[in-house]
Amino acid sequence: MPRLSIDPPSSRLRPPPMGRTAHQPPRLRDWAGLTDADVLARHRPGQADPLQVLEVLIRLHNQQHTSRQKTVSHKTRQDRADFLRRFYAALHERAGFKTLPDLRNLGQKHIRAMVQVWRSDKLKPATIQTYLSFLRGLALWTGKPGFVRGPAFYGLELHEYQRHEVAERDKSWSAQGLDIDALLQRVSTYDAYVGASLRVIHAFGLRKKESVMLRPNALVVPFEATGLPPEERLADHYLWVRQGAKNGRPRYLPLDTQQRQQAIAHAQRVAGTDVEAHLGRPDQSLKQNMQRFAYVLRKFGFTKRKLGVTAHGLRHKALIGEYVVRTGQQPPVRGGASDASSEVKAACLAVSKMAGHSRPRASRAYLGAILARPRRKASQPNEADAMRAPAA
Repeated sequence: MPRLSIDPPSSRLRPPPMGRTAHQPPRLRDWAGLTDADVLARHRPGQADPLQVLEVLIRLHNQQHTSRQKTVSHKTRQDRADFLRRFYAALHERAGFKTLPDLRNLGQKHIRAMVQVWRSDKLKPATIQTYLSFLRGLALWTGKPGFVRGPAFYGLELHEYQRHEVAERDKSWSAQGLDIDALLQRVSTYDAYVGASLRVIHAFGLRKKESVMLRPNALVVPFEATGLPPEERLADHYLWVRQGAKNGRPRYLPLDTQQRQQAIAHAQRVAGTDVEAHLGRPDQSLKQNMQRFAYVLRKFGFTKRKLGVTAHGLRHKALIGEYVVRTGQQPPVRGGASDASSEVKAACLAVSKMAGHSRPRASRAYLGAILARPRRKASQPNEADAMRAPAA
């Protein structure tokens, strides 16, 4: 078995070295002892600078989840703050409002106007759903829950806001007839860091950002450290996927195959002996490493236009492979049958968890129409389902 580093307890307490910035500023000193309502009362509608009110709202509430009693990731805070600033500027620059409203007095006409801007920009359904979610958060901050309605209320057609969560074709590299091992070796020769990232994506089904931020020396832990039930034990050691995980949802992936053990051992060699080392270049920021990752893939033709694949295709292959191992059959996206047996349901849940999702239905984004619900009539779309659709 290849050498595997074990995470020393002290290293788990250290902040990750790349990708974390304080997007949520600390509470101002002169706000001490004041409630949120007291702080906002200092900025009266019609008198206060609307842009200043926006910044106050962001400072007060941006760490809060829209619907749950928890905080959101730093990335979500940054994305939401950036969107709200762009949204407010676009009300004047794109939607034609000469006078910008105080956000506490935002009206439906403002949202309708911006939705039409998004339509003209031909934004993807997932982007529109995200933007409306951010506006729902803003409505909660200003004491108006339920103010932001569903996409159909603003005149959007079903195809404009419903995410397509079921894979209709096999996006894996093997489906394109590519020699994956040979290609990964070529990339590794050119750039060891990107090559190591691609290997762990191929072995574990990680996302690009997760692979670049992976600390292979620190985050290989014994099963006893995972907290998983004994009956779920699949290996002696697990990979703890923490940094870059979507929605801040970490997960443990077993080192239960030779491919996974070799991918981690290779990643450890590339990262070096520093326990905190990640799979990005140590002298570059997360943004620079992600740009380098994209550049190397373009250089080797890993695009839809050239070879018909992206790095995400390696993730699809890993997740499809997990399903095949657990069921002994191909998924619908590869021509297999779709059924709702207990074995298939368990495999779908395992694939979803491996991908970093919590619901079995999320596996459909990789496997095809498994566990599909009966189709509803086009005139009666289930908007809640459309909003809950996962991103691959």
